[in-house]
Amino acid sequence: MIQVLAFYLFATLVLAAAAMTIASRNPVHSVLWLIFAFFNAAGLMVLVGAEFIAMLLVIVYVGAVSVLFLFVVMMLDIDFAELRQGFVRYLWPGLALAVALAVELFIAAGAWTAGPIALGRRAAPTPNGTPNIEAVGALLYSRYLYIFEAAGLVLLVAMIGAIVLTHRQRRGVKPQNIGRQIARRPEEAVRMIDQPVGQGVEL
Repeated sequence: MIQVLAFYLFATLVLAAAAMTIASRNPVHSVLWLIFAFFNAAGLMVLVGAEFIAMLLVIVYVGAVSVLFLFVVMMLDIDFAELRQGFVRYLWPGLALAVALAVELFIAAGAWTAGPIALGRRAAPTPNGTPNIEAVGALLYSRYLYIFEAAGLVLLVAMIGAIVLTHRQRRGVKPQNIGRQIARRPEEAVRMIDQPVGQGVEL
């Protein structure tokens, strides 16, 4: 009974937070509602026994992606009056897209229940007593090891490419010479002066 109540509580909060994310006119409030939706979705994942996905939702989406969205939105100079005018203009295309996505969800649910797939094969079975994280790790680092490493290499190449594209040589900026800084002696950096009373300091 407690699990059913927790499910309906988390599901209701996820739907309400998703609706507020779309309906909120302040982008900062939208990102905050999105973070709230991610937290409740993580609670749903814990209820179904997928604690690894719940941890990914909290660490990756809330701790990285949503916070990045929040900082980007806060740093942008957004004209809220123009944003509210565009909401009415894109209302009907947004409603059409929402209806199309709802129809696809109903079709997918019907295909899921009407398909010839057996109930025991719809999810990856795990041995009794094996934690979800251990089962995912054993599968990821055994069967999908090369794909996992290839994904890491793709992310590494993307990171290096972003650094190379954003690194520009700017004129008029004094560069830092680390070797010269390390080779500098204390007597070159500090000068002892017996300053007379009543006179200013000569630089």
